[in-house]
Amino acid sequence: MQKEPMLQETYERLSKELEHLKNFERANIAKIIDEARALGDLKENAEYHAAKEKQGHMEARIVELTDLIARAQVIDPSKLAHQRVSFGSTVVLTDHDTDEEVTYIIVGGQESNPSKGLISINSPMAKALLGKEEGEEVTINLPSGTKSFDIEEITYKPIPLD
Repeated sequence: MQKEPMLQETYERLSKELEHLKNFERANIAKIIDEARALGDLKENAEYHAAKEKQGHMEARIVELTDLIARAQVIDPSKLAHQRVSFGSTVVLTDHDTDEEVTYIIVGGQESNPSKGLISINSPMAKALLGKEEGEEVTINLPSGTKSFDIEEITYKPIPLD
């Protein structure tokens, strides 16, 4: 079973969502289905079919969340050294081609938000960076082609999830 690294607050958010779905949404959808069923002919009952579809999506999300929580490996990156790139590291890179500086934070798949610089520990970029030190050069095969970077800085800073 592959562990799913994540921050404590992500674990708590997913756990709350799962509890809400199991304890509130399930009963709510069951009630809507019962009310729709009472309206008669199920073949042409749009409310019934919509509620059944919503129920299917919700049950799939419950299965997904149950699996994620079971595989969760809660990591507190503030307790890691960050001399080398690891989970929770903020990494400043310089692109060899453009001299442009980019900053990425290595996070779990559930926290990933590339537009905010939060990249999944399972992404090609993060995999290439893990274990590297400041001053090292890294070449990464990305969907857009091969890129080379210098690692300028590795630090830990609180991770902005919202």
